[in-house]
Amino acid sequence: MMNDHEYDCYKKAGQIAAEARDYGVTLLKPGALYTDIANTVEDRIIKKGAGIAFPVNIAVNELAAHYTPFEGDTSKIEKGDLVKLDVGAHVQGYIADTAVTIEIGTQKQQPLIEAARQALENAIAEVKEGVSLSHIGQTIEQTITTKGYHPIDNLTGHSLEQYNLHSGISVPNIGSSLGGGSIPADTVIAIEPFATPGVGHVSSSGGSNIYRVGGGIRSRLVRDQRSRHQLAQMTKQFRTLPFAQRWCASQFSSVDRTLKRLTMIGAVKHYPQLIEKTKGLVAQAEHTVIVTPDGCEVTT
Repeated sequence: MMNDHEYDCYKKAGQIAAEARDYGVTLLKPGALYTDIANTVEDRIIKKGAGIAFPVNIAVNELAAHYTPFEGDTSKIEKGDLVKLDVGAHVQGYIADTAVTIEIGTQKQQPLIEAARQALENAIAEVKEGVSLSHIGQTIEQTITTKGYHPIDNLTGHSLEQYNLHSGISVPNIGSSLGGGSIPADTVIAIEPFATPGVGHVSSSGGSNIYRVGGGIRSRLVRDQRSRHQLAQMTKQFRTLPFAQRWCASQFSSVDRTLKRLTMIGAVKHYPQLIEKTKGLVAQAEHTVIVTPDGCEVTT
């Protein structure tokens, strides 16, 4: 059962994440550097009194998820881009995760954006203690397909726990996925429909510049003294939460080489970019909610 302290932390994290998300939207203009957007939004989260739950994700067009700029990245927002801005904040490890899709300077993809947004609203309206996960997925799928698009079948929402971004429960975006498991009260979940005119499936591509310390026995395989020291520092600073290459570039020497070595060993995980299989454009909408006996409370 969630206590008052946990609830207050989730609420504060949600308020800060939502404010940072909305502020980030104002930065999405043609010519804006991805790096400037991500750094500014992350700085705002910190200044508001929260920690960064994961690097700001900027996923454009057919890229559904998992991209944050690297140190020295010169990528810019372009007119006509369909940009997914995914933001996470935490207070003492209690996480809020939220995302929005913005079309830059044009109005061609508004029906696609609306399909994802409406699917999120409809799913939230169905959430309560005991509701089946398959029912939530069915609601999302029906909303998106009714509007002429496809949900992405191998991307899901997820439960959140302290310092654990994906804590075990997956919230499907299609009705036939994951059987009929139900959601207990006081569970915190991020619901995130993805809509596309493509086939509705993502494939892994290149690196995202997003990492997470793997821990466990793999950490013992690190023999190089410098790499062991840097891994220890990453573990202390980021715990179990995802982190960005650019966060490390100013702290650790030869960070790219170290991250590559640690990834090969399995001591660190490097998240892949997730691209729609047929290069269809992708829109995303996401909120974090706390499940209650009669519904849910949106924190973001």
